[in-house]
Amino acid sequence: MEQYVIRGGNPLVGEVEIGGAKNAALAILTAAIMTDETVVIENLPDVSDINVLLEAIAEIGATIERVDRHTVRINASTIGDLSVDYEYIKKIRASYYLLGALLGKYKRAEVPLPGGCNIGSRPIDQHIKGFRALGAKVEIKHGAIMASASELRGTHIFLDVVSVGATINIMMAAAMAKGNTIIENVAKEPHVVDVANFLNSMGANIKGAGTDVIRIKGVETLHSTTYSVVPDMIEAGTYMFAAAATKGDVLVKNVIPKHLEATTAKLEEIGCDVEEFDDAIRVSASKRLGRTHVKTQPYPGYPTDMQPQIAVTLALANGTSIVTESIFENRFKYADELTRMGASVKVEGNTAIIDGVEGLTGARISAPDLRAGAALVIAGLAAEGITIIDDIVYIQRGYEDFEGKLRGLGAEIQRVTSEREIQKFKLQIG
Repeated sequence: MEQYVIRGGNPLVGEVEIGGAKNAALAILTAAIMTDETVVIENLPDVSDINVLLEAIAEIGATIERVDRHTVRINASTIGDLSVDYEYIKKIRASYYLLGALLGKYKRAEVPLPGGCNIGSRPIDQHIKGFRALGAKVEIKHGAIMASASELRGTHIFLDVVSVGATINIMMAAAMAKGNTIIENVAKEPHVVDVANFLNSMGANIKGAGTDVIRIKGVETLHSTTYSVVPDMIEAGTYMFAAAATKGDVLVKNVIPKHLEATTAKLEEIGCDVEEFDDAIRVSASKRLGRTHVKTQPYPGYPTDMQPQIAVTLALANGTSIVTESIFENRFKYADELTRMGASVKVEGNTAIIDGVEGLTGARISAPDLRAGAALVIAGLAAEGITIIDDIVYIQRGYEDFEGKLRGLGAEIQRVTSEREIQKFKLQIG
């Protein structure tokens, strides 16, 4: 089992390049199977979630060609199986996007109920509501969602809750439905906009992505395209908080600053210096940071995927901070691990009360999920002494070459597979 071993205490300094957005790429890869022509997708992050999804798409018969580490060519004209294997679904939740893509193109799909990080209940009732409104028959049998329709017809759909997954899934299915579809109370996240832009580049007619209402004119067929995935705002935000927590100075390159406004505002509020450029953001912190309150919200509010990272930073701030999680109910599983490092975190329901401490100390801890795992790496980088993080498979789901990029900023971090390698790391760093 792979682990990270970290010696903390070094401020992170330098430049880091951000890759393509994992959450956008997952949906775009599934949307790519909605045409029989060849699609080229660029700026893909090389992370395990992406690689698992590509395997799932190949398994149902699509031809996948890796052009290079960050580019893939997909031709779905060879798809023969509209039933996705559970082995893939249990690893990544986003494979449920195959429902919207397959239903839109073939009017039939069978996808097992999804897995992914256990950060709380993420029901798919809104997805099912949307598919049914478009005219599909949807059943859950033997642990799988089965959807079919003789034809899909455009309709008016109002989502009961703002859901990124449902917005994208319904948008994909409606792109090839007959007539016009209006979806209201939709998610406005940058990756929703990116998926809409990608579908439009294939000949779809989708307007309003990024606002509360998406309007879709159904088309009969989609065509080939070459498309580059938007930069990953969560990866960017993670390095921004790593700079803050370690009192560092980091230039985060290849970002869209507008996507990071909620994160930037909080960093400035707690005392960081933040400088914005056209496609980069510089974050520096020379003194102990201050307290704040933060509540996660759908975009453009503060993102739930950035909640553990700010909590770790606030654990070292001066004063008492309150972090409220309004999206997922199981997102504070890192609190016990952080406490082992000397933090003062008290969780009450969906709120964490954090009394800032002067410093953290290294400990042996475990990553409970993807974003919490990344946040615990930040804690290790800021802590005094050695931190060992188990279960880093979660982190590898969403961060490409995490340890390599951190080392490029001066971090002392290594991926290891045995106690012997841990001892060797300790000897090397003295």
